[in-house]
Amino acid sequence: MLPREITEKNEHLVLASYAAFSDESEGRDKYEEPCTLRTIYQRDRDRIIHSKTFRRLKHKTQVFLSPYGDHYRTRLTHTLEVSQIARTVARALRVNEDLTEAIALAHDIGHTPFGHAGERALTRALGRPFRHNEQSVRVVERLEKEGKGLNLSKEVRDGILCHRSTYRAKTVEGNILRISDKIGYINHDIDDGIRAGILTEDELPKNLTDILGHGTRDRINNIIRDFINYSMTLDLDNDKTIVGLSPEFEEALYDLRKYMFENVYTNPAAKAEEAKAERIVEMLYEYYMEHEDELAPEFIQMLNAGESRDTVVCDYIAGMTDNYAVYKFKEIYIPHSWNVM
Repeated sequence: MLPREITEKNEHLVLASYAAFSDESEGRDKYEEPCTLRTIYQRDRDRIIHSKTFRRLKHKTQVFLSPYGDHYRTRLTHTLEVSQIARTVARALRVNEDLTEAIALAHDIGHTPFGHAGERALTRALGRPFRHNEQSVRVVERLEKEGKGLNLSKEVRDGILCHRSTYRAKTVEGNILRISDKIGYINHDIDDGIRAGILTEDELPKNLTDILGHGTRDRINNIIRDFINYSMTLDLDNDKTIVGLSPEFEEALYDLRKYMFENVYTNPAAKAEEAKAERIVEMLYEYYMEHEDELAPEFIQMLNAGESRDTVVCDYIAGMTDNYAVYKFKEIYIPHSWNVM
């Protein structure tokens, strides 16, 4: 028996009946011979980790734009922390940890430079909503590997698309990631906000911290424990979308998220440079709409294949890191004799 087949057999012995079993996957859009060593979801995880887009996450903003200090989250560290939360929950609920991890590692792979500031700028430039979850799917289906895509399984792509709150994934694993993402970014953004001096632990609403916990570590532990314990009481065999927090914890986390929007996400100290970042993205978009011949070769190939110009320009800019967007802006708009300091 092949190593992959042993793993697939063990999944049926160990995992819960509502788990997504690797040998029951709906497969890929393009058929490939199964790997002898890895299951389909393990193979997807490895493809994501080795992708160029995943590596670029280390230079993309999470919340704080170009912060002074090495300990603030980037889009990559956020991704890894969410993956850890999601895998902990998946293991406790006896579902497919490999699928959960693959979804987690790719869920933000379509984010723009400068975080949500870049997303807002591209929405204005395009005249239609730019949604990073949809772009993440486009990256793995169309943009990676010079237009070939990663050919990931349908379950992974469904989980990536459905990680936003307004969606529900088809698998328990995808829905675990959706909630784990929220647990991660709210608590880790609090931690970064405290580090930046924007807020203190004592300033957080006491009625919420009395429920969720005092301190980032205790809050995350308490919320994960509630997530697992409450989900274990639910009928996941009949409805894979209902994993979640108890009503008390869900309401408290929602109110804490609202507090963060009012006090951190829109705080002038945290967002002081975002108007500049948005203008950089908009000006890059305007430039490349008029100079399509200066796009990277693989994007010119997409144009030649019939893709619309606005979509291809959006793809190119969305894939940039913060540093590269600033570099291209300087290269295009700043006279070279001035751009040497």
